[in-house]
Amino acid sequence: MGSSSTSSFSNSGSSWRELPFEDFQWFLKEVKKKFNLDLTGYKPQRVKRRIEILVRKWGKSSYREYFDLIVKDEKAQKEFLDRLTINVTEFFRNPEKWDELKKKYIPVLLKESGSRFKAWSAGCSSGEEPYSLAILLEELRAPTGAKVIATDIDINILAKARKGAYEERSLVNVPPDIKKKYFDYRDGLYYVKPNVKARVTFKRHNLLQDPFDKNYDLILCRNVVIYFEMKTKEELYRRFAEALRRGGIIFVGSTERIFNYRQIGLEVVSPFFYRKVK
Repeated sequence: MGSSSTSSFSNSGSSWRELPFEDFQWFLKEVKKKFNLDLTGYKPQRVKRRIEILVRKWGKSSYREYFDLIVKDEKAQKEFLDRLTINVTEFFRNPEKWDELKKKYIPVLLKESGSRFKAWSAGCSSGEEPYSLAILLEELRAPTGAKVIATDIDINILAKARKGAYEERSLVNVPPDIKKKYFDYRDGLYYVKPNVKARVTFKRHNLLQDPFDKNYDLILCRNVVIYFEMKTKEELYRRFAEALRRGGIIFVGSTERIFNYRQIGLEVVSPFFYRKVK
């Protein structure tokens, strides 16, 4: 690893100079080997900035010092993994799009697949997205066999998702009747009811490394790929398209577009919704 003597804290500790890029690359390789976390597909400057905030916070002067810390210190390791896997979400984010999903797309998909209906919430974070979908399935009286697979790379956030307990701010888009119907309120938290939970299975999955299952009716991947470089985005969308059955729908975030949708066998059915046509 290259020297960091020209790029670290000053003697006073009051200023900070960016650490060498070759040291950052070394760190990414070590993280991949030690934690099976591949960060190379993400936008490098974004990742580098996030890590160096942590390096500085812990009073370290190099990537090597910080790496040694996260190997030995469980608290620092958990913080690192939390910061580097983006976990910001809420129930029914962009509610008008969820309403469109409920009225226009899910009924057709259910009619075609029935109890074999299979959906995937990719990069599910703390569970608001897959539970939102499960609530729609309940509202549409979908067969009990209609299920949602919810995946994320962060095992800590998956544990929170399985618990299904949320603060008021996560339910800002949830109408009062839906809140009353599908959540139990106690001790200042809203708990997802068992019938909603029963539709969702949480699993650890690395989008950049692990294989994708096939024949999904619906894939939700919202506000996840914005953190990846363009080449990685295109590859992910290609793999998502392959994971859909013909006629299946992919629902993306409000800041995301699939530019090469025709080449990967998709068509635009409305903003943020794409259908597999071949």
